[in-house]
Amino acid sequence: ACFQVDMGNAKSKGIHMSRLYQLLGELAAVQPVTPDILLEMLNKAILGQQEAQASQARLLLSFNLLLKRTALLSSDLGGWKSYPVQLHAQLSPAGFKLTAEVKIGYSSTCPCSAALARQLLAEHFTASFATTDTCNVEQVAHWLQEHGSFATPHSQRSQATVSVSIAQGCADFGLVALINCIEEALATPLQTAVKRIDEQEFARLNGHNLMFVEDAVRRMQQALAGRYSEFTATARHLESLHAHDAIASIEHAAANDRAL
Repeated sequence: ACFQVDMGNAKSKGIHMSRLYQLLGELAAVQPVTPDILLEMLNKAILGQQEAQASQARLLLSFNLLLKRTALLSSDLGGWKSYPVQLHAQLSPAGFKLTAEVKIGYSSTCPCSAALARQLLAEHFTASFATTDTCNVEQVAHWLQEHGSFATPHSQRSQATVSVSIAQGCADFGLVALINCIEEALATPLQTAVKRIDEQEFARLNGHNLMFVEDAVRRMQQALAGRYSEFTATARHLESLHAHDAIASIEHAAANDRAL
C-alpha cells in the first residue's frame, strides 16, 4: 500500500506520517473494502493533514486476487490462478477518481509463423504424394499423424494489462467481471491443472485464435468499449522467436481512441 498527501503550506516541515499509517490499519480491518470506503479514507487523510494544508490525497493498493479456475474440458479438475491487481484512488479539488488495473496471462500464437508453417507442410505433403495418382482419406490421415508437425508456429506466454475507471457509487470494484471479460475476449487463458483432453483443447484454441499484439488489444478494446468510460489495454507477447518482447497498447478516454 502507498498513501500520499500534498502539502499546500510551503513552510510546512512535513506531514503526520503515523496518521496515514493508522488509516491503513483501519482500512485493513474493514470487510469488505468498497469504492466508498476508499473515498472515506482519502477524506480522512486530507482532514488529518490540515497543518500542512493538504487538499488532495492518493492511495495505491497492490495485491494478488486468487480465483479458482476449472480446466477447459475436465469439469472436475482445476486450480487457483493469481491475478496481480492495483487499485489507484485519488481525491482532489477536481473530485474522486478510482481506477483498477489487472494483469492477465494468456497464450498467443503468431499468425505469420502459422502461415509459414502451413506453407512448409503443404509443400512437404505435395512432395510426398507427387508420384501418387490418388490417395484416400486413410492415407492422408496417416501421413498427417506422421508429418503434421513437420513445421509448427511459435507461440508464447503473454500478458494483458488492463486499467479501467470505476464510477463513484459502485458497490464493488468489479474485478472478477473484468478478468472474465478479458479472458473471454482473448480466448486462450493460461491453465492450472490439466489432463490430455484439456491440453488438446488448449492447442485447438490457440490454433483458432492466432494473434499479433495489435490483434489482442483490438479484442480487448471491443470487449471493454461500452462497459467503461475510460480504459487502457496493453498486450505484451514474450516472444519465443525474438530476444525482445512485442507490445501494443490502446487508450480510450471519452470519445477518443489512441493506439500505440
